[in-house]
Amino acid sequence: MNMLQYIFLTMMLLSTCKAQNSELIGTCEGCEAIFEFGNKKLSAIDTLIDFTNPGNKIKISGTVYKNDGITPARNVILYVYHTNQDGIYPKKGDEKGWARRHGYIRGWIKTDEIGKYTFYTLKPGSYPSRDEPAHIHITVLEPNGKYYWIHDFYFADDPSLTSEDKKNSSIRGGGNRVLNLKKENNLLIGTRDIILGKNVPGYGTQSE
Repeated sequence: MNMLQYIFLTMMLLSTCKAQNSELIGTCEGCEAIFEFGNKKLSAIDTLIDFTNPGNKIKISGTVYKNDGITPARNVILYVYHTNQDGIYPKKGDEKGWARRHGYIRGWIKTDEIGKYTFYTLKPGSYPSRDEPAHIHITVLEPNGKYYWIHDFYFADDPSLTSEDKKNSSIRGGGNRVLNLKKENNLLIGTRDIILGKNVPGYGTQSE
């Protein structure tokens, strides 16, 4: 076994241990990808790999709150991924785990002491074969081990948005999933606050 194989197996074992000590709320295809950050040191700010490419650069930020909707939640991990500007999940050919489905435009953010998170990326494109709004997927992992998906980020200027897409009354994770991006210098800036467990079936009472 060479060193690269050893490192990969170690990372996979660490990921498995984390998954065994956690609790998936409901069903979710691909939510296990939230454990695939390996030995990366997570922070409240992440820049996805596509950000340096030409295109519409976006900054998305907000505050994550505990289930009471008031108390900021620290050390919550958010996993985000999305298509490129052509609506494709791009691959390099050597992907492992869920990267084989999600592609390489993905990142992990860990909220700070006051629940803040920020990530930078390029605005994704819509799927070329489906009439669906462009979006960014997001999964949540709480410090107590609960993990689950919440509703995607959408963009207010997307012509594919329906009236149903714009409803916020039952959004998983709360907040406004439809981002009104405002341009500041060379950035399009959007904000969404998140409430842990809100409208997530089977979530129950937030553990301390």
